[in-house]
Amino acid sequence: MNEQTHVCECGHKNKEGTEMCAACGKPLTEKARTEGVNMRYEGAAIRSKKRKVTVLDRIWGFFSSVKVGVWIIVLLLLASGVGTIFPQNNYISGEPEVFYEQEYGIFGLFYYKLGLHELYSSWWYIALIVALGISIIVASIDRGVPLYKALKSQRVTRHKHFMTRQRLFSKTAIAPSEAERAIAEAAERLKQKRYRIRVENGNVLAEKNRFARWGPYVNHLGLILFLIGCLLRYIPGMYVDTQMWVREGEQSPIPETDGYFIENRGFKLELYDENDERFQDAFASSNAVVPETFETDAVLYKRQESGIVGESGELEQVQEKKIRVNDPLKFDSFSLYQMDYRLNELHEMTFTLEHKDTGDTFGELTVNLLNPEEFYDLGDGYAVELADYYPDFHINNNKEPATRSSVPNNPYFVFKMYTPDTPDGETSMVGIQQNLEPLGENKYKMTFVDVDLVNVSILTVRKDLTMPLLIAGGSIFIIGLIQGSYWAHRRVWLQQVGGEVWIAGHTNRNWLSFKREIDDALEGNALTAPVDQEEEAESRSEGA
Repeated sequence: MNEQTHVCECGHKNKEGTEMCAACGKPLTEKARTEGVNMRYEGAAIRSKKRKVTVLDRIWGFFSSVKVGVWIIVLLLLASGVGTIFPQNNYISGEPEVFYEQEYGIFGLFYYKLGLHELYSSWWYIALIVALGISIIVASIDRGVPLYKALKSQRVTRHKHFMTRQRLFSKTAIAPSEAERAIAEAAERLKQKRYRIRVENGNVLAEKNRFARWGPYVNHLGLILFLIGCLLRYIPGMYVDTQMWVREGEQSPIPETDGYFIENRGFKLELYDENDERFQDAFASSNAVVPETFETDAVLYKRQESGIVGESGELEQVQEKKIRVNDPLKFDSFSLYQMDYRLNELHEMTFTLEHKDTGDTFGELTVNLLNPEEFYDLGDGYAVELADYYPDFHINNNKEPATRSSVPNNPYFVFKMYTPDTPDGETSMVGIQQNLEPLGENKYKMTFVDVDLVNVSILTVRKDLTMPLLIAGGSIFIIGLIQGSYWAHRRVWLQQVGGEVWIAGHTNRNWLSFKREIDDALEGNALTAPVDQEEEAESRSEGA
């Protein structure tokens, strides 16, 4: 569809909605004639300011609105802040429906029920990020493209209305021959101040630092790259940030990796010397031991291809490393960071089957608290079945036994004991210093014998393929910030009108230094330095 245009008297074709001619600056609308010149976008036609006639125009107008963009940013900031009130789901241990209520009470329960424990991966949070990206892109195109075309089309000779409505303006009555010499002299002085000089029919346009006008748009480019980097984190394989617990002597698969395993050959913890006078203040303010360093003696393995469908290959050692804080083990874009530890975790518990009256025992069984067996045959007709197991026992809201997590913090067992004289089995519920008989009095009981403890190394598995994009986006944003903040787009027009020379100047900031620069360029020149019309108007209004 052909877009309507308005042909100025200078011959330049302007799009419908243009306030002033991009080439000569003549006002094209009644508003421009009465209110002056719009130098923010050079009077260019902004699509979002046009009459909204289609659904696309309305959507475009919505996302190009600065108010809409600001509201999206405010909502994102509020949402991000709410997400930091309590730890997110991937940073907790245990079941979230239990953890939040247990740790934070009713507020934690609401936090979980509202889904705020997975806020940063929620659809509406991602939608806000996408909306912000769309708003930035639309606003940049809506304003940046017309501004670029207007600055590219600008001519040296400008309309009288454009000249007289500039903030800095002056007239000098001068003979034509003297005018040419004075303009040339002023142009040369401005050129020495790094202005780019264009001459047309004896008129001059001096311009410098046009690139400063693109600072905000460079900011937008940096933000868009940054947001793309954030969104890429939701694509599987692009970003991993999770924890794994590896107990001493254990070999565990590394989550989110392709066939990698880690073995914990030993955990080492070193504490600060309690007698060292340098640390006495720190010891006094801390109620716990103060670790100086802790490390995991780790071995990395990778499973080899077996070549047979359905059969796993052998593990091949890849590297050994002592993982310390800020000294991770790195492989295939992954890093394993030493983040935390846990000392003396319950690992195995040993029980014996005992006759309550005689005290006779009938074999022992050892229960691995992370991977317990279901049935233990003690021989001679004696056996124990692990009917139920609660690693982190508690009574839930329904007054039923449950577990908060899979970590054996408070293990409880429901044993069913089979003996020759009780072939149907007797049920016993055993916990730490607890031995209950929920279904009636038993002849036998499970007696605690021994416990095995183990140290746990807590590692963070991290992979971030989006980091280069985030760094690039952040760097470009800073460049745009400097570009738009430390330089100003300055233009000076020197134009012969009748028997006079008109001088007009415009900048987007730092008017005082701009005026001093023009005054310096005209020092000793026959041309009158421009005055600040806004200051004069304010002085007149104050004096009236």
